[in-house]
Amino acid sequence: MAKDSYLVGLIGSGIGPSLSPALHEREAGRQGLRYLYRLIDIDTLGVRPEAVGDLLRAARDLGFDGLNITHPCKQLVIEHLDALAPQAEALGAVNTVVLDDTGRATGHNTDVTGFAASFARGLPDAPLERIVQFGAGGAGAAVAHATLTLGAGRVTVVDAMPERAATLAAQLNRHFGDGRADHAAPDRLAGLLTRADGIVHATPTGMAAHPGLPLPAELLHPGLWIAEVVYRPLETELLRTARALGCATLDGGGMAVFQAADAFRLFTGREPDAVRMLADITDLAGALGAPQ
Repeated sequence: MAKDSYLVGLIGSGIGPSLSPALHEREAGRQGLRYLYRLIDIDTLGVRPEAVGDLLRAARDLGFDGLNITHPCKQLVIEHLDALAPQAEALGAVNTVVLDDTGRATGHNTDVTGFAASFARGLPDAPLERIVQFGAGGAGAAVAHATLTLGAGRVTVVDAMPERAATLAAQLNRHFGDGRADHAAPDRLAGLLTRADGIVHATPTGMAAHPGLPLPAELLHPGLWIAEVVYRPLETELLRTARALGCATLDGGGMAVFQAADAFRLFTGREPDAVRMLADITDLAGALGAPQ
């Protein structure tokens, strides 16, 4: 028989403002489930990201049904899992861990499917020949895979750590074929953005704790679309600046909702209502006020 009670959580750094608990618990309540979503913040606990294995074991011992994993643990958690879904294995990053009745831990990545669903819904006619992506971490790997799966011609990855951008580009080329990805230093941005169709932003810049723009505002132009991963706030400085120039934009709320919906499905085996959850995130973000 299907369960009607679930204990899940989120492991990461600085996750106090996360809307994931409310997103999951609201949808569970509408489905008549008892559903408790706990935050497991490594900063509050005073432990290093490498402690994710110990936290996973503790969650297993306490009877958790699953965990979401966020920065900076999406890659570190992999060595502590029993199995990986194909997409998570291809990415080398996990944001969802399902714990079965035997305690077996299987890693998934719903960031990929979440971003793809959000992009297809919010920017359905966006040209995809040349994309510049900021960020090569766990979220960056996921959204790069998503955009190439959606049919992007070429993704150029820019990161503050050039070796990380190079590693991601090489991984993408191995998975999707030579020439589908490249990496570049920030000093090449002016030339890249002149020819680009759009920008995918997958760094923490723009979050409440990391305000500002990830690039000089003068490099933006109306011929670009902008897709954001940050969802706290829903309107980042990047999106606000781009909209003022007439750029088509996509906020990070859709990705947050669709990845949460996919994780909910994995945890419970039940079908979530993503449309209701999209209304939830607008309501939740608005209730918290603009600064967030």
